[in-house]
Amino acid sequence: MSGLGELDRPGTPVSPGAWDTRSEGWLFAEPNDPDEPNEPNATDEPNVTGGAGVTHTTHTTDTAHATNTADTAADTGDVMRAPTGVAARTTAGALTGTRPVGGGRGTAGAVGAGSGTKRGSTGRRGGADPVKALMHRHRELCERAVDPLEIAAGLEAHGITDRTAARFRHRDVFSLAEEMYARVPRDADQPPPPARTAPAARARADWALRALLPGALTGLTLAGVHLTDGRARFLVAAAGVLTVALGAGAALRRGPLSAPSGTHTWRPVGRTQAGAWWLFGYALLGDGLLGAALSGGPDGLPNGTADGPWPLTAAPVLALTLACAPAAWCAHLFTTHARRRLAGSRGLAEFAAGVRPLLLGTFALFLCALAALAALSGAVLREPAAYPETLALGALLLLARLLTVHRLPHPAALAVTAAATTEVLAPALVLTSHLPGCAFLAVPVEALVDAWGPGAVPTLACATAALALLLHASRSLTRASAHAPTGEQT
Repeated sequence: MSGLGELDRPGTPVSPGAWDTRSEGWLFAEPNDPDEPNEPNATDEPNVTGGAGVTHTTHTTDTAHATNTADTAADTGDVMRAPTGVAARTTAGALTGTRPVGGGRGTAGAVGAGSGTKRGSTGRRGGADPVKALMHRHRELCERAVDPLEIAAGLEAHGITDRTAARFRHRDVFSLAEEMYARVPRDADQPPPPARTAPAARARADWALRALLPGALTGLTLAGVHLTDGRARFLVAAAGVLTVALGAGAALRRGPLSAPSGTHTWRPVGRTQAGAWWLFGYALLGDGLLGAALSGGPDGLPNGTADGPWPLTAAPVLALTLACAPAAWCAHLFTTHARRRLAGSRGLAEFAAGVRPLLLGTFALFLCALAALAALSGAVLREPAAYPETLALGALLLLARLLTVHRLPHPAALAVTAAATTEVLAPALVLTSHLPGCAFLAVPVEALVDAWGPGAVPTLACATAALALLLHASRSLTRASAHAPTGEQT
């Protein structure tokens, strides 16, 4: 030292005694300029570097320590570390209960740095992968899917919308389905499936020929009934009904009018088929039965002619069976174009907006074809075409079959059953009114028939059911889940 001023200069203690006033002044002194290196004291012993990269010096403690760190040092038997710079001021503030000059980073961080303890990172933990969790929930769907469209349709069927997909950081369900399809592990060495152009063409020709069977067999049956008489006519009619039923079953078993395989919906499908056969039977015999019942009959069984005691109306039946072919082509057209739109759409709303006009256009196209066939049948059989009754029944049967094909058989069964029940009740009420005191039961039917004729009952029943199905189909058949690939429907 040179001069008396050096005696009052703060500095680190050089003896094992307690920290005096000069030492505490060094402790609270301002840090050195960062541009000027610290001057190490000759008595300092370098220690390990703390977690903050600050080098500490070690000093032994005495039992006469005057500060509140004496108890801690005595209990732990540890050495006291005197940090330098900013860490020194922070440590001092933590020991004395005062805020360090210049503001520290915080007591916990400074003490941790001064004690040399390595603290773990306090960064935010990464969240779980939401797409992976969704894939685990729909594992079977992802494994059996042949393309992302099938996954998108399955997700939409489970209630996942574009708004839900935004929670998975995707703009729509289709984008989410593409990621799920891409993340499914697959065998890279597996070759792509071979092209099936020739089998598809043969399958299309197969169901196209099958769709012609009901109309052809119905025409042959009606021709046989007109050419025969007596008991032979009855046998021909019975055989014709059986063959037409087999032909219709063959047409509905394959092709675009067939229900998808693997769906356990035989009960609603069975109810739909039973109701459809009753509607066909009423179209053939119902108007004659209702007219005969209102006039006090019937006086006998049908004889297969239009002028008998129980007249037949064969024109609507022939038109409807001939319409099986255009119905198959319209269903094929709707299914094919809907799947194309499904491949090109980027959102559920966009897909629904594109498929709804397609559904209505296909429905209108079938009605035009059916009207032409009704006119042709009436001209060939020399009977009234019965347009309202024929078009209403044809619309109901087409919509019911479309819903069944797209795995929605329950609404179809309900609508067809309701129409068939109405047609059962109308002649039943009229026949029951013949009993004493029950004449009032026939009043509604009589009023309807007097206003629009016997054909008003099936027209009203089938048109109401068809309108309900059309409204339901415009919402359900425009969803992506209704067009998920389920197998070969060429």
